[in-house]
Amino acid sequence: MNDKILITGAGGQLGQMLSSLLPEALPTDTAELDITDKHAVTALVKAKQIGTIINCAAYNAVDMAEDDPETAYKINVAGPENLAQSGCKIIHFSTDYVFDGTGCRPYRPSDPALPASVYGKTKLAGEQAVLKNAETAVIIRTAWLYSPYGKNFVKTMLQLGAQKEQIGVVCDQIGTPTYAGDLAAAVVKILPQLTPENKGAYHYTDEGVCSWYDFATEIMTMAGLKCVVKPLLSDEYQAKAKRPSYSVLDKSLIKQRFGLEIPHWRQSLKKCLEELNQ
Repeated sequence: MNDKILITGAGGQLGQMLSSLLPEALPTDTAELDITDKHAVTALVKAKQIGTIINCAAYNAVDMAEDDPETAYKINVAGPENLAQSGCKIIHFSTDYVFDGTGCRPYRPSDPALPASVYGKTKLAGEQAVLKNAETAVIIRTAWLYSPYGKNFVKTMLQLGAQKEQIGVVCDQIGTPTYAGDLAAAVVKILPQLTPENKGAYHYTDEGVCSWYDFATEIMTMAGLKCVVKPLLSDEYQAKAKRPSYSVLDKSLIKQRFGLEIPHWRQSLKKCLEELNQ
């Protein structure tokens, strides 16, 4: 009976959170498994009797993807396709960047995807490859992920807040921060409900809505930092890839289907800051 769980991209923020919640799973990163190598995927799944894959591996350097679409495609499309063709059940993560961000109400999973960046386009193609090739697959689109691990917005703000008296942060990009620990806990609840009937794309972020500027201000306040956050417009902050200006995700479907309770982003930010202080 193949019932072992494989976590790919286990060295990342979400991968580390999942590995701690699922100690019985097999965690792998690029050193142990190159998901873009079909033979390596097939061999590992067979040797370790894998039944379920949680794919946290991704190329998510959004601006670099504009100059290196080939690598982004390999990791975000060819890799997930290999995993989906392994015969395993799969949970695969995607992004708010599959939408162009011109909307003004929370995006539903059924809304037309219109990615405006190479990163968004490869993530959408990866979703499609997984749904086409796996009999049992759940795609979870998320946004603004942070945790005590790796590089993320919260840790950058804490660092800058301790060093500088004032910083500028964009105020015209609206979305929802997501604590990786919350998403990992949701995945654990979804795992026993991973069936062909529940196949499809879902949205998960924490509850609430804010701009990056609001988020940064809250981080400084909660951390007791005196650094002043000034609002910037996206035009003043030159980035290679286009960001969605509005990417709030509608989570009704994932909550109804899998019986999830989702915390507010402020509550989860407090939790993460406490973990970082320990």
